[in-house]
Amino acid sequence: MQKLTRRQSEILETIRRYQQETGYPPTRSEIAAEMGYRSANAAEEHLRTLARKGVLEMIPGASRGIRLLDQDPVDAGLPVIGQVAAGSPILAEACIDEHIRVPDDLFHPRADYLLTVRGLSMIEAGIIEGDLLAVHKTDQARDGDIIVARLEDEVTVKRLRRGRSAHRLTLQPENTDFAPIHVDLRKQSFLIEGISVGVIRRSR
Repeated sequence: MQKLTRRQSEILETIRRYQQETGYPPTRSEIAAEMGYRSANAAEEHLRTLARKGVLEMIPGASRGIRLLDQDPVDAGLPVIGQVAAGSPILAEACIDEHIRVPDDLFHPRADYLLTVRGLSMIEAGIIEGDLLAVHKTDQARDGDIIVARLEDEVTVKRLRRGRSAHRLTLQPENTDFAPIHVDLRKQSFLIEGISVGVIRRSR
């Protein structure tokens, strides 16, 4: 790895700190704001230089497409998320119970973490209490996807159903004993944390 300038080291530390706090890398605009740049283009130029120096990898087509190359999450395995603290990022260190090694090609798209399933609301989709839900981290989902959603300060696993209105959607359980959750995006805080890409059933 080539020697970094002071400014490059500061940007690298900014990315590392942001990722530790949120569980995902910052956007170019967020880096620019943190560093006091007027434009995201300045951050982009520094990122390209850091990529040439072998410190990070830039993933095309993703707003958060930055991967630090001095970390090796594959060796540790996928983090298993237990109880998610209200208001905290889902990949915050306090939420991680353990790491589990899984084959790289087991899920497509790739899984970024495993979420311990609590409750019975998704049993008709084959997701039962105690399962490890494999989640691909993204803030985008299609109608019908099973998603990990943060509604206000609560995290839930449900099937996404979009309505005719851009302001309304439904989180649909896969158990007739449970009622759907109707969300008004104008009044409620809602965030897609990721989409389900599979399930690992632990022996009981």
